[in-house]
Amino acid sequence: MLRKTKWLASGIVTVAALGVGTGIGVASSDDGRGAPISGSALDKASAVALERTGGTKVGQTELRDEQGYYEVEVVLEDKSVVDVHLDRGFNVIDGGGDGGREGPENDSQDD
Repeated sequence: MLRKTKWLASGIVTVAALGVGTGIGVASSDDGRGAPISGSALDKASAVALERTGGTKVGQTELRDEQGYYEVEVVLEDKSVVDVHLDRGFNVIDGGGDGGREGPENDSQDD
C-alpha cells in the first residue's frame, strides 16, 4: 500500500510540474515583447520620437513594451537618454519614459 501511495504522490507532483511549466511557457510566449522595432514602423516611431524630444539619435527600440506599443530610446544633445512610448498609431503616450535618464552627469555607478 505504501508503494502505491508513493507512486500516486509522484504522479501528482509530475502532473503539477508539467502544468506549471506549461503555464510559464504560455505566459512567456513570443508576443513581440522585447523585440526591436523593424521596417517602416521603426522609421515612423524614430521620426516621431526624435521630433518629440529634439534628440540627436535613436538608441534601442522595443516592440510591445509594458508602457506602450512602441518604445524608442532617444539620445539627447547633452548625451542623456530618454524613452518615448508610443501607441499603435504612433501617438506619443509619454516622452519621459520610466523616468530613467542616463548620461555622464546622471551616471549612478561609483568609480
